[in-house]
Amino acid sequence: MAQPKNDPITQQYETLAKNLLKGELKRRGVTYAQLAEKLSAMGVQENERNLNNKISRGGFSAAFLLQCLKSIGADTLHLGF
Repeated sequence: MAQPKNDPITQQYETLAKNLLKGELKRRGVTYAQLAEKLSAMGVQENERNLNNKISRGGFSAAFLLQCLKSIGADTLHLGF
């Protein structure tokens, strides 16, 4: 059974995913506008504002995370746990 959205463990991992993605964007100097362009080139339609909101919330899907990471060329990750 899936954990509810307000579960502290779920929130902890959402924060981890959000920080992981933000860190990779920052390391590569990619803005949300640039990310939107890179995702669009892959056929994923997101605008800068939607990306900002989605990433800030942290409750995005694994598929979205992988699309973002692929679009910015993140081949390897250090998860830090």
